[in-house]
Amino acid sequence: MSDEPVGIDELLERVRAGYERLGPQEARAAASEGALLVDIRYAELRERDGLIPGALVIERNELEWRLDPRGSHRVPEAVDHGLRVVVICNEGYASSLAAESLHRLGLYRATDLVGGFQAWRAAGLPVET
Repeated sequence: MSDEPVGIDELLERVRAGYERLGPQEARAAASEGALLVDIRYAELRERDGLIPGALVIERNELEWRLDPRGSHRVPEAVDHGLRVVVICNEGYASSLAAESLHRLGLYRATDLVGGFQAWRAAGLPVET
């Protein structure tokens, strides 16, 4: 990326070009193969809409600290940089920026869910209330 200022739409386009995003069914399949689903939505949205069963809840402002395999505040699941992480926000925008940030930490298999939690729910996939 250059140092020239860009708008958010261009930034998202650039970020998303650096990895393959997953749709709801692909994210579910990845989870069944051991990927870590990480819900970064804030509490109000989780309380209103529910949770994806098995997803790890890490609020966005803690994400890098919790998933850095070298970090002193990491979650037990953050075992190495090869961890497959699928970041989930509400509609699939903030998760793209979060996945890119994880790439910068060396979590090269990080991705996000196209359409976020709302796409997961619209696809009829499991949600806990």
